[in-house]
Amino acid sequence: MSEPKATRRVTVANNTGLHIRPITLVAKLASQYSARIEVVKDAQRANAKSVLELLSLGGQPGEEFVLEAEGEDAEAALEALARLFAAGFHEDEAETAR
Repeated sequence: MSEPKATRRVTVANNTGLHIRPITLVAKLASQYSARIEVVKDAQRANAKSVLELLSLGGQPGEEFVLEAEGEDAEAALEALARLFAAGFHEDEAETAR
């Protein structure tokens, strides 16, 4: 029996794109799940738990990515990551806190 698989399309919703802070948040959140999670942009793939691999993808505001996950908590992982993308990586909250 194969592991459950899930995919989700997300858009970079913050104004500054994928730089080190949001990428670190993605990797940290993805690492909380046992599923194998990849972020796909065009023909490039990156392990969502690796900051260095995610940095290689780049990502401008409004760009779309596909999240793919495989494992027993795949759907929960993608739901959490999709919420993080949709929330603009909470950058407005971080800016307000400064």
